[in-house]
Amino acid sequence: MIYLSLFFTALIAATLFPLSSEALLVTLLYQHYSPLLLWLVATSGNTLGSCINWYLGKECLRWQEKKWFPFSPEQLARAQQQFQRYGLLSLLFAWVPVIGDPLTFFAGVMRIRFWQFLVLVAIGKSLRYAAIIAAALGLINQF
Repeated sequence: MIYLSLFFTALIAATLFPLSSEALLVTLLYQHYSPLLLWLVATSGNTLGSCINWYLGKECLRWQEKKWFPFSPEQLARAQQQFQRYGLLSLLFAWVPVIGDPLTFFAGVMRIRFWQFLVLVAIGKSLRYAAIIAAALGLINQF
């Protein structure tokens, strides 16, 4: 049940909802849960959350002519230009707060191939969670 909580916290944190999974992850490390399992669960949940963003981005353009559509054509064009400027490898930084979630959304808008998206996002997120775990374990061992 604990791992499931971390999975869904990491998943929601990767969507456009404001939530953070790091506090729960570090708390579970301090409670001596398996670092490897925590890493796998957090990475999986966070990567799946980004996949949801990609899918929503891919599907959102079908409604761009509606009045309630949240992005203007200018905003979409600007986002597409920025994405093209920094390229596919920018998806390695999908874990970065504030820019990561919109980045994964616009990867869907840009119709980035899903397998490329998945590999790059998973690499970035897995490295991020590994760094968090390594840092937390370093602090744990100091006490």
